[in-house]
Amino acid sequence: MKNEVLIGSGAVAAASASDGRTRDRVAQLLLERGAATAAELGAQLGLSPAAIRKHLDAMLAERLVETREVRHQGPRGRGRPAKAFVLTAAARESFPHFYDGIATAALRWIAQRGGPEAVSEFASAQVAALEERCRQAICEAGDDPIKRAEALAEALTAEGYAANATTIASGGQLCQHHCPVAHVAAEFPQLCDAETEVISRLIGTHVQRLATIAHGDGVCTTHIPGPARGTTKSNATTVRTDT
Repeated sequence: MKNEVLIGSGAVAAASASDGRTRDRVAQLLLERGAATAAELGAQLGLSPAAIRKHLDAMLAERLVETREVRHQGPRGRGRPAKAFVLTAAARESFPHFYDGIATAALRWIAQRGGPEAVSEFASAQVAALEERCRQAICEAGDDPIKRAEALAEALTAEGYAANATTIASGGQLCQHHCPVAHVAAEFPQLCDAETEVISRLIGTHVQRLATIAHGDGVCTTHIPGPARGTTKSNATTVRTDT
């Protein structure tokens, strides 16, 4: 009986992996062709339209594809009009991009010709616009560093960083759950340094980076020193802006 269960589990896993590969092939074809019917996809992959529709229905449910009516040049035959499938914007974002590679190559070029200082200058210039937008967003937060950190977390979340600010016994923490330049910053920490300097200026006090996604941590964490706000978990206040 035990062996039968193991064999059954293996068969399910194999079928699931096969389905995943077929869906990947369907998505790749739609990326290349722009739009295709189930019959066209089936002919290309050597599968029946019914088998292809099973995958397309699942992709429709996950909003990875959407349908468009096929335009016919001549008189339309009987039956329902054919539907072509196209990838949604969300599905296209799941494919690999080469922006990180281009950005890394550009920074290597800068480093070779201008040295580390040139990379630092470039990083500072890149975050200047972000700093100005965030400064405008926190202008009404007052002088308290923790309040400013809470306002900054909201501003950074609007910029795509999925940030939150937390009050702890030793002051506060600003956490960023997403880093748009993590892959590039892994080789060029000047990008993280420039961002930390921006956080320090906006909050109005010295801050310390404790962890970064670029270095393999799950979250970019910045400590904000301040007066003790409580020593127990029940006294802590957390402002969530990434949900």
